[in-house]
This record gives sequence, structure tokens and C-alpha cells, in this order.
Amino acid sequence: MARPITAGVDGTEESLAALHWAAREAVRRGLPLCVVHAWRYDETVAAADRDTQQGWASDGVTQAVHTVRERHPELLVSVDVVESGAAEALDRAAADAEMLVLGSRGHGPVMGFLLGSVGQQVIATATRPVVLVRAGDRPAAEVAGRDVVVGEQGDPQDSAAALEFAFETAAARGATVRAVRAWTLPPVFAYSPGSMQLLDEAGGLEPFEKKALSEALRPWRERFPDVPVAEHVEMGSAGQVLLAQADGAQLVVVGRRAHRTAVGARIGSVAHGVLHHAECPVAVVPHD
Repeated sequence: MARPITAGVDGTEESLAALHWAAREAVRRGLPLCVVHAWRYDETVAAADRDTQQGWASDGVTQAVHTVRERHPELLVSVDVVESGAAEALDRAAADAEMLVLGSRGHGPVMGFLLGSVGQQVIATATRPVVLVRAGDRPAAEVAGRDVVVGEQGDPQDSAAALEFAFETAAARGATVRAVRAWTLPPVFAYSPGSMQLLDEAGGLEPFEKKALSEALRPWRERFPDVPVAEHVEMGSAGQVLLAQADGAQLVVVGRRAHRTAVGARIGSVAHGVLHHAECPVAVVPHD
């Protein structure tokens, strides 16, 4: 059975933008759409019992889902209204989804922390890709000529999940994948005879990085031969280089290492920076 694209909805403008983004993506990929809304019983509302409050929660989702069904009559849509904390409900929903799509509240330091505690927790712990969509996102942003930008780093297996997601998305949209790899000068203690030999064989640091990017892309070019690919290698901070290349993109894809540290699960510095500053939707893809 095909995994659905799941959208978390809470009635805000941001979550409605995420819902419509998820619906369009589900249509492109031929997948069902699942709409999840979490609510909590509020004992302080004396005039409403649990059933009444559950009815309010369901009614809040009904109109949004009705609009989606009107726009996409061919789309199979299911609704799951659950009494639960939002982060817990979304984390469970993500486990069975092709991707989880959430709304975000803006970008940049002036707006405060982009994700809020729920979004931060879900992205840090989800085992499936999570896409963040801003309020005001429109179908017009998903046009030919706008690339799907993906960050590539480390060894080929480190970016395989993010590259797969980027190529699948670009194939569904008829878009170009722009693969970006940033590099910096290694510290002196990182040099070794073995690494120096590899650099000498490649002709220097930048050619070595270009070769690494090409090798990481090779299996995905072969699997998606109809997807155009642009390669960009640049010296600099990974987050800054990726954001510069994301200007005008229709989606940015970034990886997140799926492991817990002593202080708990983390999003990662590159993903954190892109989520704060990219103006288009951002997909965070976990990998081992």
C-alpha cells in the first residue's frame, strides 16, 4: 500500500498553505493525502464537554479539506482528528507517511525562532522527510525554471537520502536538480599521507570536491535519466553556499543525521540555518 503524503493542520494560515502544498504534491506523485489534526480536551471550558470539543476540532478541519477536494477531485483524502499532543501525533503520523508537511511562521531572526517547539521536535525526531511550507506559498512558485536545490556533503551514502528525495521531487515536477557541495580548507592536523595522495590524484582540493559531487550524483542520474542536473561546488560555509544557490528555487532539500546526542535529538546546523532563511519550502530528510 502506498504511503500517503501527510499534512499537519491546526487552522492557521501557515498550516493551510502546507495542506495545499501537500495536496498538489500528492496529485503529482499519485499518492493519497492524509490530513492530521491534534487537539486536547480543555477542562477549563465549562460549557463544553469532551464530545463538543472534539466536534469543534473536526469542524475546524472540514472546510479546509472540502476546499482541497474541490480543487483536486481525483485525490484520495483521509482525515485523522486525534486527541493528543501535537508533536506526538505528528511524529506518529510521519512514521507511516511518504513525507510530513507542516506550516512555518516566517523566516529570519526578526520573526523569532522559525519552527516553534512542535516543529522543532518533529523535525528532529521524524524518521521520514519533513517539509516546511510558509504562509503565502502559492502554486505559481512551482514553475518550470525554478530548480529543486539539494545539499550534498560527505561520502555518497551520507547524502543518498536527500538526493533521492530531490530527484523524485524534480521528476514529478519536470524540474532541474541543482546539487550543491560546499567545502572548506581542512585543518593542518587533518592532513595525512593517504588524504594528500587522494588530493594529488584529483589535482587539488576543488577538483577533488567536484569529483566527489559527481560520484555522489552518478547513481541518481542513472535512475532518473530525464531529470536535468546542475552541479555547483563552492568554497564556504555549507549553509551559506546552499542558501545562495537556493535563491529562486521551488524547493530546498537538506539532510539531517538521524541520531541522538547527549542533549537529545538535533536538527543540525545546516538544516537549522536553511529553515530560518530560505524563502521557499524546505525538505529535511533524515539519514543514518
